Amino acid sequence: MQFGETHDAGIPIVGFGTMRLKEEAGAAAILSALRIGYRHLDTAAYYGNEREVGQAMRASGIKREDIFLTTKVRDDKLKADDFARSVDGSLKALDLPFVDLLLIHWPNPHVPMAESIGALNKAKREGLARHIGVANFTVALLDEAMMHTQEPLATNQIEAHPFLDFSKIFTETRRHLLNVTAYCPIARGRVPGNPVLERIGAAHGKTASQASLRWLVQQGIIVIPGSSKPERQKENFEVLDFELTPAEMAEIDGLKRADGRVVNPPQAPKWDV
Repeated sequence: MQFGETHDAGIPIVGFGTMRLKEEAGAAAILSALRIGYRHLDTAAYYGNEREVGQAMRASGIKREDIFLTTKVRDDKLKADDFARSVDGSLKALDLPFVDLLLIHWPNPHVPMAESIGALNKAKREGLARHIGVANFTVALLDEAMMHTQEPLATNQIEAHPFLDFSKIFTETRRHLLNVTAYCPIARGRVPGNPVLERIGAAHGKTASQASLRWLVQQGIIVIPGSSKPERQKENFEVLDFELTPAEMAEIDGLKRADGRVVNPPQAPKWDV
């Protein structure tokens, strides 16, 4: 398995996103992903499926130390006491004593960065998370977070796919020696059918989605695609056995747009342009 190449957290570069996978069917889908070979699971308190994630991990029979598990604290739980309660609730739902990576899910301008990052640091010092990081942080927010953290941050999880120009935050995240983790790496289903990605994928005996994932992975970006379908899970997992040419990488680069974002909820920060 290939790992994220900057911060030494040992994060498998191809992970499995669990958003929307709930109840019995959700647990079965997560178990399917583990059986296919995924060893990096991404969940969040907001997803409401941490219990199912924990159930699937136990049902898999895979050693706990062989699975890299990420969860997140939502933006309305970033005050110190709320943060601690959120982490406690996540661990109880997962039925685990710690997670491998704990993230601030979204920034909150109404909570001082020193308080939220301080609470994140405290969770790591208390052994509740092996590594910590952030998600959806812009250049300015990441710079501020780095000023307040005493513990190293492992990643900034951001929306990243061929249709979005994320170059500014990518460069800044790497400057701080953090991994970049891409959610929505196939743009919520917009990748299949794109003529450029279809053609490039076909040239390697792969799909457009696999070309999109490979484009990210080849830049050292961790990807966390998700699907309830075993055949799609398998497809998304098989992106480490081929390589795009420099010309193909450049052609996919040309698909980037400033307005290509597919995730932009009300609590989102002012994005870097």
